[in-house]
Amino acid sequence: MSLRKTFQPYAIAAAAFSTLLAAAPLAAYAQDAVIKIGYAAPLTGANAGYGKDLQNGVQLALEDAKAQKILIDGKAPSFQLVAEDDQADPRAGVQAAQKLVDQNVAVVVGHFNSGTTLPASPIYDKAGIPMIDPAATNPTISGRGLANVFMVISNDAQNAGNAGAYAVDITKAKRIAIIDDRTAFGQGEADEFEKAVKAHGGTIVAREYTNNQAVDFSTQLTKIKSANADLIFFGGLDTQAAGVVKKMKALGMTAQFLGGGGVKDAEFIKLAGDAASGAMAWEYGRPLDELPAGKTFAERFKKRFGVDVLSYAPFGYDAAWAAIKAMQAANSTSPDAYRPYLKKIDFEGITGHISFNADGSLKSGLSTLYQVKDGQWVTIVTKSAT
Repeated sequence: MSLRKTFQPYAIAAAAFSTLLAAAPLAAYAQDAVIKIGYAAPLTGANAGYGKDLQNGVQLALEDAKAQKILIDGKAPSFQLVAEDDQADPRAGVQAAQKLVDQNVAVVVGHFNSGTTLPASPIYDKAGIPMIDPAATNPTISGRGLANVFMVISNDAQNAGNAGAYAVDITKAKRIAIIDDRTAFGQGEADEFEKAVKAHGGTIVAREYTNNQAVDFSTQLTKIKSANADLIFFGGLDTQAAGVVKKMKALGMTAQFLGGGGVKDAEFIKLAGDAASGAMAWEYGRPLDELPAGKTFAERFKKRFGVDVLSYAPFGYDAAWAAIKAMQAANSTSPDAYRPYLKKIDFEGITGHISFNADGSLKSGLSTLYQVKDGQWVTIVTKSAT
């Protein structure tokens, strides 16, 4: 018998099996394969610390899911984190999004910056892949009607809205000024703060802007000083916020400093020094140590990664679990199958209650006011979304 004749039946069988594979729905084999969980955030550059903090939160969620031996369609899934560096740059964010789509991820947790999330999210939406946002807060992210966009963090309308209401109703500020860094995040915060101030009958006497690379704020603060402002709101991140309060002190300004999300950080106090005293900031969510599972999460996080939670890791953890729970409910990791369940998700996460409004924004958004006292951020009050 020739070798050709010997292998002919096997060749025919193999061809038939290949045909069957081609004809069968890919979803039928999804549970037998590695389930790719996409992640995008800055992993290099000035925001890399936040990106790594978030990534570790997502990684911990996947490890917990494995330890709990969860089942999807009767099988234990094997989750793989696929991370892309968006460099906190819109163009790189779009490239990172396309890479994740090309790698057939089942979901994306990301991004960190609003400026990268806004251009990246339509790419996921077009591909039919849900994106669960753990950190970017511009209201437009969920306000464009994209079916695959969800947020597990309060947006700027909620957080900066609370800040604006507080500035008018509680501090009784009469002459309010605003500075923002002109990023999608910082400007978005400033816009929502201004709306809330005006809605509560407050007066804006100056609106200045800089860019997110600036280190000198003399021009903006000199104009604000001449406008005799008694409160200054800053939309931007901690490093520049520290520069603003230091320059305020140098100019002899006594106006109250009020920051939005991204200011309340140990780095702000370190960089600002004595000028940080009395500064206030509204931050997304509730303090970790005041959440039922917060202390345990912080301890487990440090044991696993050797560092403390920086800020957004719990949101990354909750975003990953939102996807996992939706997949469990649908008994499938196919986006088309689990998306309807993601829209109805309802559970207690590390950061609080996780459920979504019709537009994908967080339904039970909270934000907390902090103030620097004796070199530490101290909790003042936590409020629900305005």
